[in-house]
Amino acid sequence: MAAKAFILVETAVGRTKEVVASLQGLEGIKSVDPVTGPYDIIAVAEAENLNAIGDLVTGAIHPISGINRTVTCLTVQLSRGG
Repeated sequence: MAAKAFILVETAVGRTKEVVASLQGLEGIKSVDPVTGPYDIIAVAEAENLNAIGDLVTGAIHPISGINRTVTCLTVQLSRGG
């Protein structure tokens, strides 16, 4: 089963458009949306497993110039009836 995560991104002032463009070009990123609030962007990532999500975040997202901070929220599967 594929792993999915919501990645909350805080950007440097004036860098949101540039960071959005960089994120959109990454393999595994399914959507990128600028938002209001404490974070500037929410990206949705999907990969083969949780380790691949971690590799995407640390290897491809963190090095993007203009990103100050990220928070990765992994999705979980809830069983029915419990």
